[in-house]
Amino acid sequence: MARNSRDKDDPQYKVWRAAVVKRDKGRCQMPSCKRKGREAHHITRYHDAPHLRFEVRNGIYLCRNCHWMVRNKEHVYASLFMKIVAEKK
Repeated sequence: MARNSRDKDDPQYKVWRAAVVKRDKGRCQMPSCKRKGREAHHITRYHDAPHLRFEVRNGIYLCRNCHWMVRNKEHVYASLFMKIVAEKK
């Protein structure tokens, strides 16, 4: 597997995802969305920031609908998501 490919079976990825789920209490973090989350999303794209891949502060939990809405538009949502994550400290 290529070094930049996401391996969801990677133990580091599993730890990162579990920490994001726990912090966000298994709920979609998109404002006004009340659905349960399903997907841990990298705020700064996985391929764009290898040094942030497993940083919990670079993750946010989203429902499937919201995740698809923000994919490939991370730059539009990054500041909102960083603010949401920062408020959780």
